[in-house]
Amino acid sequence: MNSVARLVGLPAVALVLVSGVLGVELANDGGRFEPLTPADPCVEREVTSEAEGIDALTERLVLLGIDGAACRLEVSREALTLELAQPGERTDEQVDALRAGLHAAVDRMTEDGSLPEASDLVDEALGNADLNGFLEALIKALPDSVIDAAVTMDDVLHRTIDDIDLRDVLENLDDPDDLNRELNAAVEKAVKDSIVDRLQGLV
Repeated sequence: MNSVARLVGLPAVALVLVSGVLGVELANDGGRFEPLTPADPCVEREVTSEAEGIDALTERLVLLGIDGAACRLEVSREALTLELAQPGERTDEQVDALRAGLHAAVDRMTEDGSLPEASDLVDEALGNADLNGFLEALIKALPDSVIDAAVTMDDVLHRTIDDIDLRDVLENLDDPDDLNRELNAAVEKAVKDSIVDRLQGLV
């Protein structure tokens, strides 16, 4: 009989315990459901990268650029990323907003002093360039001061953003993760090509 009484009493004990937990939660506003609000893309956020060199530069540029585009379009960055990852043609408004966002990202990095010097990126840019050994040696022999005076990264990035066919980059996306990856790849290649072209003009 005692075992039967215990079995019958277990649900009652469980109900009391659950009621107690719910009571504590309700007393501390735990019963109020508040859906997560997407972050305002117009509010500047700190964007860092675990990568180095040109990879870090382009990753930060793209993330800040998407923020800027979302702000201009008055949508969340998450909503814009999902929109751009859908199959179909991109609107002029979306393409223009993304380009403007990328330009604004360059200006922000210029103002906060986070843009690297061109001389810091020379070896990486030359790594994928198809130059003969003599020309590459001449470029590497250039003093950093000469390189940095002739090749300013804000100018390189602004010209790169203007030259990239963003509509083409965005055309075949079908996954939100592809947006950053494809933009990073396009910007990274264009930046390397631009740096190498300018360095060749110095020798």
